Amino acid sequence: MLTERQLFYNHVAQTSDEPIALEIKTAEGIYLIDKDNKKYIDLIAGVSVSNLGHRNKNVVEAVKTQVDKYMHLMVYGEYIQSPQVEYAKLLTEQLPEHFDNVYFTNSGSEANEGALKLAKRYTGRSEIISFVNAYHGSTHGCLSILGNEYFKQAFRPLLPGVSFINFNNEDELRQITTKTACVIVEPVQAEAGIIIPKDNYLQKIRKRCDETGTLLIFDEIQTGFGRTGNLFAFETYNIKPDIFTIAKGMGGGMPIGAFVANKKIMSVFKDNPILGHITTFGGHPVSAAAALATLKTLLNENIINDVNKKGELFRELLTHKKIKSIRGVGLFLAVELDSYKQIRQLLDETIKAGLVFDWFIFNDNHFRIAPPLIITDEEIKLSCKIITDCLDKV
Repeated sequence: MLTERQLFYNHVAQTSDEPIALEIKTAEGIYLIDKDNKKYIDLIAGVSVSNLGHRNKNVVEAVKTQVDKYMHLMVYGEYIQSPQVEYAKLLTEQLPEHFDNVYFTNSGSEANEGALKLAKRYTGRSEIISFVNAYHGSTHGCLSILGNEYFKQAFRPLLPGVSFINFNNEDELRQITTKTACVIVEPVQAEAGIIIPKDNYLQKIRKRCDETGTLLIFDEIQTGFGRTGNLFAFETYNIKPDIFTIAKGMGGGMPIGAFVANKKIMSVFKDNPILGHITTFGGHPVSAAAALATLKTLLNENIINDVNKKGELFRELLTHKKIKSIRGVGLFLAVELDSYKQIRQLLDETIKAGLVFDWFIFNDNHFRIAPPLIITDEEIKLSCKIITDCLDKV
């Protein structure tokens, strides 16, 4: 009889020749537990998904309760489903007034696809501006706005009319014109290695978009739900986009995404053509119930209030001669070493010691620290000790 590991390699489609391939049997809080009952501190959180940790009791209870009521009923937007309605109400109550409409999707990629369509339909324009080393997903439209040629050259031709500028380069904002439908930007560039905006750069993008009638889309898929020390990064940097997209940390471990705008913008999907954007499973009631419980927990338990302090503790304790720099915001950090080889050697050692981290798609000499936001100070101290001890062996 084949083992699960053998079945994994035989039948689950692979995306690289070297998956980490931990065989996890259960997870709880900040820990992953494998088939041998070994515990691993999870500093990845499913790539900013499990912001409340694994199997948060409120999320689990919400899922169980909703399953006992109903699961899928009808394609998106036709029936009134309580989890969607309650979530949209609670979310929009936390937002600036002009964000009053939520379109539910299955994932972050689909949220970005919908936001691009919405911007083109609303403005009547076709040109899109994205950023070098931006990551917005792997569907065809999202691949078109991905800012790294290596990862998309094999799939061309892609969406036409897309231009790329460099993040934090103010001079290149002149490429935003009256022909530009939208600028889509991560308020903090994630897969580039946690690149934060400098010198009011996001405000300067906002100003140029206002001058040209261009819609500004923030991709908050990794930065949302407390990761940067506020519910959303646009609050951290005191700027309001026209549309923003969310997923990952939204569902507390369940798959769900959304794009958010005002009703005037969103209404263009209702005619010419009708059903301007459709999805079968977007806002699935079980996922929406999990998302509602996640948001309530984030708000009611004041989890976000301690994010910046915890991020600073990581910075303070991660001191080692092989660490060249640490950058980031909140619990969204990039730690610089000499090379990818060194990072992979470090990961091999930390796995042995019971800790997992991750690297970045477009930056090969930094590794990611993005743990569940519920991580305690003592768990941060233990994590930093494991990392620095393992660096001695690299």
